[in-house]
Amino acid sequence: MTESGEETKNQGFRLLGILDVKNTPCARDAILHGAGGSIAIGLLHFLSTSRVRRSFDVGFAGFMLTTLGSWFYCRMNNAKLRVQQRLIQDGIKNKVVYEGTQLDPTMKPQEEKPSTAS
Repeated sequence: MTESGEETKNQGFRLLGILDVKNTPCARDAILHGAGGSIAIGLLHFLSTSRVRRSFDVGFAGFMLTTLGSWFYCRMNNAKLRVQQRLIQDGIKNKVVYEGTQLDPTMKPQEEKPSTAS
């Protein structure tokens, strides 16, 4: 009985049975932005035209556009961040590997001084 309770806690909220909002990056923010955008666009359209059905359709279209726009923007930023993190990790790894050797990029090459043999 406790196992099923733990499974429901870890499962999270599923939107339309497909999208796990809790475990999918950017999903929660995109849906919240879409809801806010749909209310704003639908309400503005209703206030300007006083057509209820058409305002609902415009609000739904606003939801879809705002959600998808927010989703793609967030995913693009996350991908860019992951690339930057990977470059930094590779740089740190190379720093550790080459530290103290002649291949260390932070070491400045020293000019060789001719030895004076007397």
